[in-house]
Amino acid sequence: MSRISLRVNGRAHTVDVDPTTPLLYVLSDDLALRGPKFGCGLGQCGACTVIARGRAIRSCVTPVSTMQGAAITTLEGLGTIDNPHPIQRAFIDAQAAQCGFCLSGVILTAKAFLDENPKATEPQIKQAMSGVLCRCFVHNRMYDAIRRYVQGTRSADMAKPAQEQRS
Repeated sequence: MSRISLRVNGRAHTVDVDPTTPLLYVLSDDLALRGPKFGCGLGQCGACTVIARGRAIRSCVTPVSTMQGAAITTLEGLGTIDNPHPIQRAFIDAQAAQCGFCLSGVILTAKAFLDENPKATEPQIKQAMSGVLCRCFVHNRMYDAIRRYVQGTRSADMAKPAQEQRS
């Protein structure tokens, strides 16, 4: 067992676990977070996706020891029921959920990709999203939600003064 320090959703946590324990298990079992889900356990479906160090990662295949001191964001860390993050609001407005199992992975994958590639084209977005599997077939509504988020983000950027955009 090892004591590992994590920063999850802006809060510091120290866990005493086997360093090879998948991050997903620490998030769900030790920190009681329900956003990331166990899907395939092989890092292929995306249900376990979290954002760490600014990138979408598969927490089911990420040893917790590799996240020592990293800033980790789960779906719970984006917004609240009363004040959802703009990407969550876009998904609500587009009614882009059915069973919701993949939703955390979809939203976090989209957010991490768009944070890194704010001028991404629709084909680039679809390519980035292709690794998150949804069995309910609500892909069209999810892409609509992502489009709404992108349009809102770009509109907000255009409204900023030129000096603020450069910083």
